[in-house]
Amino acid sequence: MSTDRRIRRRRPPLRAGSVIYYVVMTAASLFFVLPLLWMVASSFKTKREIFDSPFSLPTSFDLTVWSTAWERGDLGVYAINSVITTVLSVAGILIFGLLAAYAFSRFRFRLSRWLLLPFVLGLLLPVQSYLTAQSRWLDFFYLLDTRWALILPYIGLGLSLSVFLLKGYLDTLPRELFEAARIDGAGDFRMLVQLVLPLMRPGLATVATFSILSCWNEFLLAMLYIQDEDLRTIPIGLLAFSGKYSTDYPTLFAALSIITIPMIGIYVIFHRQVISGITEGSVH
Repeated sequence: MSTDRRIRRRRPPLRAGSVIYYVVMTAASLFFVLPLLWMVASSFKTKREIFDSPFSLPTSFDLTVWSTAWERGDLGVYAINSVITTVLSVAGILIFGLLAAYAFSRFRFRLSRWLLLPFVLGLLLPVQSYLTAQSRWLDFFYLLDTRWALILPYIGLGLSLSVFLLKGYLDTLPRELFEAARIDGAGDFRMLVQLVLPLMRPGLATVATFSILSCWNEFLLAMLYIQDEDLRTIPIGLLAFSGKYSTDYPTLFAALSIITIPMIGIYVIFHRQVISGITEGSVH
């Protein structure tokens, strides 16, 4: 046996900064994960057990309360409405955001910086600041109490973040790729479809993930613009578990678990693309 094989490779010792980093990240993870675990565990308790021993484990894991929450809250109808609204909104955000980002990144024209100003304001201003004007426009076009009353505002709210993330990602792509494609006779639409889309998958996955979470959990606009029970989304459906004088906490926690777990699954599936899209798009 050679001498090199006898020598065991030693791992470099952890530095104090690395130890502090892992400790802080672990604490931050527990800060966000433990409330979710507590919510799921509380859905299997009775209302008295939740108040008497809030941090104890449930004595049984009966999924009947989950089916009761699904039926009582009519979550099936609300889930379909949420899926339709979210899918159409995210599709609009991706399509219009990519087109705008491509124009701002690859074209040089007058007033381009001024045209970016509305997107900057979209990141800074809260939705409450233009809620009155928005509702008047929707009422003027007879869109209130329709799915478009949510889809169009969701697209508008998501475009600001979409344009800036995708533009930052496009700015990092080498110009030689576009020049070579232009020499080969490719037009803007062909470059966008065949060149940009394959390279923009991490950025598009990032925008899609953030947009899905935002549209799925949005409450204020869904409560104000939709009065028809057949068109309401899941966040409004959760109001069925809260009465005037009491709240059915076990079924409420069960309903929250039902709508939260799929969103966590989506983020877990696409978290690598999200991190890649944010880090690569931030370098310019």
